[in-house]
Amino acid sequence: MKQLLNTVYVSEPDMYLALKGKNINLMKDNKSIARIPLHNIEAISTFGHQGASPALMSECMEQNISLTFFTNSGRFRGRLTGKINGNVTLRKKQYRVSDHEEESTKIAKHFIVGKIFNSEQLLKRTTRDHALRVDVNRINQIVNRLHDSRKEALSCNNLDELRGIEGNAANAYYSVFDECILHQKDIFFFRERTRRPPLNPVNALLSFAYSLLASESAAALEGVGLDSYVGFLHRDKPGRTSLALDLMEELRSTIADKFVLKIINRKQINSKDFVTKENKAVILTDEARRNFLQLWQKEKQLEITHPYLKEKVSWGLIPHIQALLLARFLRGDLEAYPPILVR
Repeated sequence: MKQLLNTVYVSEPDMYLALKGKNINLMKDNKSIARIPLHNIEAISTFGHQGASPALMSECMEQNISLTFFTNSGRFRGRLTGKINGNVTLRKKQYRVSDHEEESTKIAKHFIVGKIFNSEQLLKRTTRDHALRVDVNRINQIVNRLHDSRKEALSCNNLDELRGIEGNAANAYYSVFDECILHQKDIFFFRERTRRPPLNPVNALLSFAYSLLASESAAALEGVGLDSYVGFLHRDKPGRTSLALDLMEELRSTIADKFVLKIINRKQINSKDFVTKENKAVILTDEARRNFLQLWQKEKQLEITHPYLKEKVSWGLIPHIQALLLARFLRGDLEAYPPILVR
């Protein structure tokens, strides 16, 4: 359980939420574990299938406290709100900003600044931790290029220019991504990003990790009342969760890429975990996919100190926290959206 920004996150999957007086009563195995006063709470997010009591749900509706349900893996299940619902106002603001390119750029550039910064940090950690095994000079050259791209993104004032900066930065980053792969180089190597379809095991792993991250980002946005289909950098396209793709930009390297490199370098995955289809697409076997998901869920339990909130949180909550910060910015509670910057 974690309380951040007037939101309570209950991540233990076997925790039942009940009402005791004017408090949330967290129960496990029919025993009370903790009580949290409902006073000043704006939202409750719970992960798992134990659920909440009708009495608590009624009180939340009465107090206009949103109660959002997610599965253990982070998939959005539903959201309970009272008669007075701020989602309409929030979404109308989101739609107005999305229709205004200058305002969209002001938000979108923070996603890209976060993405480039976190890419820099991943490469810096590689040179710091494995200086004798990698081409430090080559990586440092790319880090310097990324630093310059980040400064350009911060001063950018239109979306097309921002997309160009992001694309060039991504190409530079991927040009040395292979340096970060330290083991099983005969199987796991990276020359370029291929997506539809992925043409080698590394691209297959990245694609699967990105799809999970996009799904969890969409769920997090829906959980705070935003429309995951209406983005600022990624424009409207039927069936595409454009805002989720925006939000996950800053999370790609620090969550997905880092995880993929970890399971490769720790030899938690090998050549037997992949099959090649007739169209040359490389995909994970069913068993490997289950193993990947188990490792992914375990990774989400690891804690970091959120650089903006200065609080320890699990990795699995990061998309939810960033979605909440984005909603607060759109409501006018924050002067600017703060991307997560992980050193």
